[in-house]
Amino acid sequence: MKIIILGAGQVGGTLAEHLANEQNDITVVDTDTDKLRALQERLDIGTVTGGASHPDTLREAGAEDADMLVAVTNSDEINMMACQVAYTLFKTPTKISRVRSPFYLAHQKQLFNRDHIPVDVIIGPEQLVTRSIVRLIATPGALQVMDFAKGRVQLVAVRAYHGGPIVGHELQEIRRHMPNVDTRVAAIYRQDRAIIPEGDTVVEVDDEVFFIAARDNIRAVMSELRSVDKPYKRVMIAGGGNIGATLAQSLENDYQVKLIEKSYSQCRSLSERLKHCIVLHGSGSEPQLLSSENIEATDVFCALTNSDEANIMMSMLAKRLGAKKVITLIANAAYAELVGDEIDIAISPQQITIGSLLTHVRKGDISNVHSLRRGAAEAIEVTALGDQRSSQVVGRRLDDIKLPQGVTIGAVVRGEDVLIAHRHIVVETDDHVILFLLDRKQIKAVENLFAVGLGFFS
Repeated sequence: MKIIILGAGQVGGTLAEHLANEQNDITVVDTDTDKLRALQERLDIGTVTGGASHPDTLREAGAEDADMLVAVTNSDEINMMACQVAYTLFKTPTKISRVRSPFYLAHQKQLFNRDHIPVDVIIGPEQLVTRSIVRLIATPGALQVMDFAKGRVQLVAVRAYHGGPIVGHELQEIRRHMPNVDTRVAAIYRQDRAIIPEGDTVVEVDDEVFFIAARDNIRAVMSELRSVDKPYKRVMIAGGGNIGATLAQSLENDYQVKLIEKSYSQCRSLSERLKHCIVLHGSGSEPQLLSSENIEATDVFCALTNSDEANIMMSMLAKRLGAKKVITLIANAAYAELVGDEIDIAISPQQITIGSLLTHVRKGDISNVHSLRRGAAEAIEVTALGDQRSSQVVGRRLDDIKLPQGVTIGAVVRGEDVLIAHRHIVVETDDHVILFLLDRKQIKAVENLFAVGLGFFS
């Protein structure tokens, strides 16, 4: 596939790396020559220096025969205009644009269509990050929560704690402990080493366990791996930008929410916009302010400013002053590697955005992509198409499907029914199959496995 990526920032560069490794023809456009040179030294891609929305720049990048344009510059307006130029002058088939401003997103359906601004897919990073944090707060104790099949199935990562009923025992004992709950462990990471779980795999303390289950069963499965945290009630948010404000608005009807913002004018604006959230003027790095607002009684402290350094320091301070959990927004991948135990969950806006972008870029009928462990692994939801003659998966038992190395099937969703993966299940046409890839480089093999063709016979 020939893809033009506009913007060589963290999202554009990471996306280029993902797609170049999957044998696509990638060209990256940016005004910063140094960024482009750094990318070209690492990746087998083309680069063009110039304005992302300029017709001549897009023509030089190959827009006349490109299959897709992905606009992820730092400017919403440039991204939208680039899609307009690509549509009007070059008839580019698929146009994806990152749009951050809530003022544009509030009118998404009216604005973004072929009669107005021709964008096929809108990616709103702030909305994606907010949804991710909301899921974490709704699932106390989880390190990561991913939705599949419109939320009917979830893949959850938890840390195995001493005292969990299944910790120190074989995975197959889960069924004996919970005969009425079906689940499957998709992967285990032990000291950063990936393990493909079998029935006789023993769960150890501090293992990072990824399991899949129907949404209603998530809490029961978590109780097998750790003492389940009580439902959260009190949330404190540091940073009243797009993410902080959107999160406060999403939570204020169900939780006691306080939001701290340094800008007085922004505080006034937020106090008018938010109905139940308490808006405080100040900084999350002020110990006196945190103490006076009962940080020790706070269930979750979320550091969501635009500064990684400030977020890390505020989170460490909040944790030391008594906050039970801290969620920290960290854009710099190098920082995410360095943070210690004082930060419970590091949120990467780039990885969340990349997952959403890959959903629309990948071949085949893929409806969800979640990037895991800072991009090393992936979980995907793909629809099985074709029939027993044209497909390598339809009409076959799960134990008869030749999966690529390091790939496991976690569940099959058939209509409203959630079927946790067991060897006897037979895949049917239109089933949604949820897979876990320990190595995202196997995505090409997975796409080929689910491809529909004339050469596959049972």
